[in-house]
Amino acid sequence: MQEIAPGVFHWNALHPNIKMRVSSYFLADEGVVLDPMLPPEGLEWFEEHAPPAAVVLTNRHHHRRSADFVEEFGCAVFCHSAGLHEFTEEQHVQGFEDGDEPVAGIEVKHVGSICPDEVAIYVPRAKAIAFADGVVRWRRDDPLGFVPDSLFDDAEHDKAGIRDSVRALLPLEPDHLLLAHGEPIVGGGTAALQAFLAR
Repeated sequence: MQEIAPGVFHWNALHPNIKMRVSSYFLADEGVVLDPMLPPEGLEWFEEHAPPAAVVLTNRHHHRRSADFVEEFGCAVFCHSAGLHEFTEEQHVQGFEDGDEPVAGIEVKHVGSICPDEVAIYVPRAKAIAFADGVVRWRRDDPLGFVPDSLFDDAEHDKAGIRDSVRALLPLEPDHLLLAHGEPIVGGGTAALQAFLAR
């Protein structure tokens, strides 16, 4: 677990299905875990710091190890309502809409395109935006990019939609980008998004 900005913690772990390392985040002040895998330190790390109260998913595919956080801490789990069909009633996943604030201190921003439940999560306190699958980078020094075309239904159309959504986020002037796929960008987030749009 690494504190990459005040009250923003990052870790990565190997995803057993896609066989790649993916990123998760803990927003300590908000009590929110984003797209959780289990951290290397285990859930005990949270016991020693601040146990989370909620899990927020940037899309339905990022449920990951949410059940462990529900069992250990009694977390509520939130996902865009367009993705709720993925879950059983027993998983108790609650829906939100674009523009909602499902937990105090975080705001849901529309992305869509790659899937209807794809969102970005804005954390005003940290000047950070969390992205799901629409914006990625595979290696630490890579620029921001897209997932492979094979993962889109209509690559050019969907990429244009993601660009439009990213363009709409620029006025937020984020410092940090919390990527579900790839290492976070700490500082220079707005410039990184501008460079992404310019390519």
